[in-house]
Amino acid sequence: MRPMDATVRLEWAAVAVAAVVLYAFTGVSWWLFLVLILAPDLSMLGYLAGPRVGALSYNAFHVLVFPLLLAVFGIWTGEAVATAVAMIWTVHIAVDRALGYGLKLTSGFRDTHLGRIGRDR
Repeated sequence: MRPMDATVRLEWAAVAVAAVVLYAFTGVSWWLFLVLILAPDLSMLGYLAGPRVGALSYNAFHVLVFPLLLAVFGIWTGEAVATAVAMIWTVHIAVDRALGYGLKLTSGFRDTHLGRIGRDR
């Protein structure tokens, strides 16, 4: 692994830790965290319709813009559950990036903006 790769992964790990800490401040049950932490990966079902639809659906649930908008909404309105869900979603994305999983390319599930996933990496 190149030094920059390690730095970027460490940065994403820090984002994950920060989001877990912020989740704790919401006061929402940790059961919700456990139930929803893998929910964004349900977007992989889009691959049943082919790699183009799959990449689009997967990427829609694996970019930070949507959980950040949800967090702003939750904080603005005082909706702790919305803020908590946003933090869970952020943790999921950050852990994926820390592990080296990126946004999908339309050429196939294993092709990401961070490189190819798997043995050929």
